[in-house]
Amino acid sequence: MLPMNKAAAYAATADNRNAIIEQHTGLVKRIAHHMMARLPASVQVDDLIQAGMIGLLEAARNFDNSKGASFETFAGIRIRGAMLDEIRRGDWAPRSVHRNHRRVLEAIRQVENDTGRDAKDTEVASKLGMSLDEYHAILRDVSSGRIIGIEDLGVSEDALMPEQVTGSAYEPQRDVENAAFHKALVSTISSLPEREALVLSLYYDEELNLKEIGEVLSVSESRVSQIHSQAMVRLKSRMQNWVE
Repeated sequence: MLPMNKAAAYAATADNRNAIIEQHTGLVKRIAHHMMARLPASVQVDDLIQAGMIGLLEAARNFDNSKGASFETFAGIRIRGAMLDEIRRGDWAPRSVHRNHRRVLEAIRQVENDTGRDAKDTEVASKLGMSLDEYHAILRDVSSGRIIGIEDLGVSEDALMPEQVTGSAYEPQRDVENAAFHKALVSTISSLPEREALVLSLYYDEELNLKEIGEVLSVSESRVSQIHSQAMVRLKSRMQNWVE
């Protein structure tokens, strides 16, 4: 049996943790619905919320306010990570989608190496030997069949966030690698066509959903989804040395 003072301290900590979780349940739901915009209908939002609540619980248990980050920032990372883990446990995309994704990556890389500039949709479609509509259909399949996001460039979330936010143990070599990756990522995003870079900024930084971004850009939600998919495929192509 715990001594009275330790038992009281444990109970107080548990109560505080429960209060934090109650206060941030809305954050879990918001992140879940934000992710749902890029997932197939077979994925249930309740499953994401359940996974996100586990991430929130872990965040409440591990948060250290001496690291300099707010709890919401720290929790957001853990919540997204838990949801992505849940998503990656299932793979709804048929092999053809993965195969076409690799073909598009290679086509973009070839066109941009040949021309020394951003590849146009028409050029990529031509390189693939298909019509523009067929190419856009592939982008839709890739977008709805799997997550294509910053987190899916093949690196850990630690590479995207400073150490004091993730709470990772100090590892000088990894810190250097993460800093270099982050610098390359920022540079590559800034080199994207203006509209693609703007969509990524609005989606990841401002956390607008596809419909809201469409209203900002005065285009349809499906067009925003297309631009987002194109941006992520182009980004992954240009970051190939980092993600292979």
